[in-house]
Amino acid sequence: MDVAGLIQSYGYPALAVGTVLEGETILIAAGFAAHRGYLNLFAVIGIAALCGFIGDQFFFWLGRLRGPAALKRWPAVARQSERVHRLIERYHASVIIGVRFAYGLRIAGPILIGMSPISGVRFALLNGFGAMLWAMLIAAVGWLFGQAAEALFDKVERIEGWLLLGLLATGGVIWLIRKQREG
Repeated sequence: MDVAGLIQSYGYPALAVGTVLEGETILIAAGFAAHRGYLNLFAVIGIAALCGFIGDQFFFWLGRLRGPAALKRWPAVARQSERVHRLIERYHASVIIGVRFAYGLRIAGPILIGMSPISGVRFALLNGFGAMLWAMLIAAVGWLFGQAAEALFDKVERIEGWLLLGLLATGGVIWLIRKQREG
């Protein structure tokens, strides 16, 4: 199976799973695939926003219902708690919308926000707005990457598999470096 077939067969499910968790790399790759015509850009944005929203809702409620246990299980989240709680006290709306853009706080942020007095309804509304904004902006980065690749290379279709692999590998290396720094 070629790159196009793989993307068309597994692109949307991979995007859904990837955006429930961290998701930036997979969303940039999906934006690139949409630019190349393998995925629909509006479907990419919709799936990313919905799954990003669902993931953050899950982690919010995990923090609300099992916050202290989550902090014991994930010491990296506990290390972020004081910083995030100070930000929540001062700028809770901006924190809820922007936490998905803050590298390293994508999962920790909603857990810690769930441990705060912010209501579940308020979080859901701001989280929904943030998820849509995040999905549009990050997918646009992938789309623009596709435009830049077309401008730089004569026949992008010859190297699009390598470009996509490079995007995913870069995201994987960044993730590994972050995990090593946390550990």
